[in-house]
Amino acid sequence: MKNRTCKALSSLLLALVLVFSLASCGDTADDGGKTYTVGICNYVDDASLNQINENLQARLKEIGEEKGITFRISYDNPNADPAVMNQIISNFISNEVDLMVGIATPVAMAMQAATEDSGIPVVFSAVSDPVGALLVDSLDAPGGNLTGTSDYLNTDAVMKLIFAAQPQAKKIGFLYDLGQDSSATPIAHAKEYLSQRGIEYVERTATNADEVILAAQALVQDGVDAVFTPTDNTIMKSYLAIYETFVEAGIPHYTGADSFALNGAFLGYGVDYANLGRKTADMVAKILLEGKSPAEVPVMTFDNGTATVNTETCVALGFDFAEIEKLFTPLCTRFQSITTAEEFGDLEG
Repeated sequence: MKNRTCKALSSLLLALVLVFSLASCGDTADDGGKTYTVGICNYVDDASLNQINENLQARLKEIGEEKGITFRISYDNPNADPAVMNQIISNFISNEVDLMVGIATPVAMAMQAATEDSGIPVVFSAVSDPVGALLVDSLDAPGGNLTGTSDYLNTDAVMKLIFAAQPQAKKIGFLYDLGQDSSATPIAHAKEYLSQRGIEYVERTATNADEVILAAQALVQDGVDAVFTPTDNTIMKSYLAIYETFVEAGIPHYTGADSFALNGAFLGYGVDYANLGRKTADMVAKILLEGKSPAEVPVMTFDNGTATVNTETCVALGFDFAEIEKLFTPLCTRFQSITTAEEFGDLEG
């Protein structure tokens, strides 16, 4: 009787151990620490999104070393091809990743649709309007299985910078992709701002590299005094091919990310994308290591008051850099300069 009782207790104990082992997230590494697999899909190869990815992965490595765990990264980039993007996400699901990261709105939306039944948590990064894109119920209480970081753009602030540098500007050009969710709200706000002040605006849109070049040339022919582009990945991807078009025409281009200024635009205004990438990694760690549900982790927004001016373009346009710094500094929380390069890693210091 005693032996039978002991065997029963042993079987119960073994069953409990198996249950807890199966319930725990992640695998066990050779050194005894946990290993978590994170699938990262970056929408397109451009300076802003690449900067997010690089800092996201670097921060996850730091956290892993601090906590004695391993983040196994599965990274891919569909280069804005929806079919390839959906296949990447399907592969993440098949490989049973512990969490997915979607960099940019189209990836986040695709991950949301793909994970409705799987329950895999999703952390998005650089989504300009997560509520408007119906990714979350609200910034404070996301709901569902998604949360993340937003690069919301304060369009009015950019407009104020335009008229600080060019108080006599009469016609503003918009250059963006109609299909980019990140552009919809900022363009609507820009139209409202200019309409209230009786300022004329012209829209030119593009969906691929050839159209971007043609749209830039058309804005020059339109005789605009300045051009505004939000955090638009289609324009960003092709920007090195068009920035000289505006510089040679003497037209300042005001944009929604410092990466545009890196690639030759007069001004990039917005969030620090390196910091955004690191904060995205912190959210990944919070969910995986602390057992938090995305539904209860608020969407993170940032002070987007950093104005980045390309000094080479500034001079080529005939501005005095010291005067621009004097005009812009009271209108932003941080002012910085940059010179033209293809990637942030190409810059010195």
